[in-house]
Amino acid sequence: MPSDTFMLYKLMILYILSRVDFPLSNAQLTAFILEKEYTNYFNIQRAISELLDDEYIAVKTIRNSSLYLITDSGNETLLFFDNLISSGIKEDIENYLTQNKYELKEEISSPADYYQVKKGEFSVRLSVIERDSSIIDLTLSVPTEEEAKAICNNWSDKSSDIYGYLMSSLLN
Repeated sequence: MPSDTFMLYKLMILYILSRVDFPLSNAQLTAFILEKEYTNYFNIQRAISELLDDEYIAVKTIRNSSLYLITDSGNETLLFFDNLISSGIKEDIENYLTQNKYELKEEISSPADYYQVKKGEFSVRLSVIERDSSIIDLTLSVPTEEEAKAICNNWSDKSSDIYGYLMSSLLN
């Protein structure tokens, strides 16, 4: 594959990350590029890996999800090479983000993670984030890893109900 083509994939990833104000998961980045058939999964993963190695993007891992953010040097690089991304590709990205921004943000606005504290005890950390601020940060202790996983898996669907219940109960 020509190096110019591969560089374009990296620039597309930087461009996508520069157009949102929240981190994106590997699956979210990959979905757009694969949906538009710009390249294959392996090229995307290689591009992400090289961007990480060059410190143009940063990664934060929560459970089994990697969340990616563009770094300052990634933004500088994008500004310098922005003209190599065609207006058609930029338009595709903008349309995708406009159509999916709420869903993309919703997916990462309620992180849930767990870790083992000691044998027979797991700590589950649940959050709801709005505008870069944590509006709820809850830690629960549970006896099994299965329970910790179940709580994490259910959190994104039930977090707003739980937040509403807590606020209502505590304010009345």
